[in-house]
Amino acid sequence: MLQSQFTTILAALIYSLIFLKFTIASDTLSANQTIRDGQTLVSKGQIFELGFFSPGRSKDRFLGIWYKATPEIVVWVANRNQPITDSQGILTISRNGTLVLSRGERIIWSSNLSTVASSPVMRLLQTGNLVLVDKTSGPSDNYIWQSFDYPCDTRLPGMQMVDNLGDDQDKYLQSWRNSDDPSLGDFTYRIKYRGGVVEMVVYNGKITRCRSGPWTGHYFSNIPLIPTLPYKPILVINKDRISVSDAFNSSLITRITLDKSGSLHRYIMNESKNGWNLAYTAPRDSCDNYAQCGPNGICRISKIPVCECLKRFTPRSQQDWDLQDWSGGCIRTRPLNCQNGDGFVKVGASFPDMLQFQLNTSMSLNECQTQCSKSCSCTAYATPLISDGVSGCLMWFGDLIDIREPPGADSNINIYIRLPVSELGEERKTKDLELPSFDLATVAAATDNFSSENMIGEGGFGPVYWGSLSDGQGIAVKKLSKASRQGIEEFKNEVMLIAKLQHRNLVRLLGCCTEGEEMMLIYEYMQNKSLDNFIFDQDKRTILSWPKRFDIIMGIARGLLYLHHDSRLKIIHRDLKTSNILLDEYLNPKISDFGLARIVGGCQNISRTKRVIGT
Repeated sequence: MLQSQFTTILAALIYSLIFLKFTIASDTLSANQTIRDGQTLVSKGQIFELGFFSPGRSKDRFLGIWYKATPEIVVWVANRNQPITDSQGILTISRNGTLVLSRGERIIWSSNLSTVASSPVMRLLQTGNLVLVDKTSGPSDNYIWQSFDYPCDTRLPGMQMVDNLGDDQDKYLQSWRNSDDPSLGDFTYRIKYRGGVVEMVVYNGKITRCRSGPWTGHYFSNIPLIPTLPYKPILVINKDRISVSDAFNSSLITRITLDKSGSLHRYIMNESKNGWNLAYTAPRDSCDNYAQCGPNGICRISKIPVCECLKRFTPRSQQDWDLQDWSGGCIRTRPLNCQNGDGFVKVGASFPDMLQFQLNTSMSLNECQTQCSKSCSCTAYATPLISDGVSGCLMWFGDLIDIREPPGADSNINIYIRLPVSELGEERKTKDLELPSFDLATVAAATDNFSSENMIGEGGFGPVYWGSLSDGQGIAVKKLSKASRQGIEEFKNEVMLIAKLQHRNLVRLLGCCTEGEEMMLIYEYMQNKSLDNFIFDQDKRTILSWPKRFDIIMGIARGLLYLHHDSRLKIIHRDLKTSNILLDEYLNPKISDFGLARIVGGCQNISRTKRVIGT
């Protein structure tokens, strides 16, 4: 009986020694100690743990550091490319102070110290940093080796990303191969420094996956600083070294991880639940994918489709564009003419990639424009913020690649894109009209390329087409005909008048298009078209009961009263007729066609004109 109990106890003890983890009493390992598979070190505060683990479904063993509360989250691996196939791994400190991971006589991994430590001690800090110190050589924070100098796929607070311009080793993140294999994966996250411009980039091999945008002096332009989150980036530029780290609230536990698919995730621990909250992801949407819309395209995540060409550019291949293949990007509708002079138009957008560029930190914005104008290959310029109080001139040459609408916090970021003077005049003309401008491609797509089947009328201005925008809104497009007896004067008159008028009995003007030789007005679509379709139709006129006719008459009167007395401008329509009274889906009347209208003075009761107006 006693022998049987002894056998059971011995078996349990052997099982424990082989399969269970035993925590060494402190966070420190001295030269005369070892860590075997099944033993761990735990940092003060019980946040991090060091020991051997098997990732996912793998049976291979690795030496690593993880969160004690969530051991499946591994933040550092020593032998990520040299797995141990059994549980015979041992971590020791050699005589010269080098950390050595071995199995039997075979060395699996070591810290490769260049100096000799007479009294080496290894310590797992509360930050998750594994350090070696020489107790006889000075302060305890004088590390002779630290794991923070050899990041894996995770950046912890206090860990620096480094781009060494000299011979020293860069510090960057590199993804795991997969969830079962911590060996070097395809993706890296590192600092990119060129010509004085710093940004963070995720690479797939040598191919850019996504980028942070350049440093603005406080944060990276495509990753806006969120005041409610407990960290902010710190950039330090020395002569031969650029580093990026976080200033953070030490009471909170946070990390950045580069996953196996090349996505970056910022997490904050919810200690009460021993879980993690996702604070930020990059790429955060399809517009963060590098060059999503190709050269000279801009990505707007708020629109469908997300890609459109920059102003005065058109798709290189409309067929590909229609198939949602934007990789070919866009080309200019008209070539630049440097000899006759070009101009610039301001566009609210993130900075393009720094492929061909120049940076001058001593130039003002006006000087930047002048300098860019002197070079026929300069296609855009902007004012970057390099650091507090330091800006300058940033110029791009060649195609503009990887542009997106700026994040909300960066709505004031602008670039100035070069255009021929002829198209710049059209851009200014549209701006002077104080209306949203529609691209010709957008209007053409909405009206099925101005199909005759979409034509719903024609007047003195030109044909009118029905269309539907990508968000489903119905529009009516008045297209100025070359044969029209009306022209630019009436076009501007209608735009400037109705843009300043707001009344429920006036048709609403949504915008205009003045691209190339085209001149169009885009209105809200009125489902029941004009009043004359009812008045002069034997069947439809029966729909207009006397109460409804009275409502229509009163609506027209209210619109005229507003025009004559209550609007900011005193307006005479001069072409009021049933075809210019439009009816919405509820047969509510709205006055349209202000091309021939005229403004009279506020105290003016009589006005004379020699021009014959109306029909």
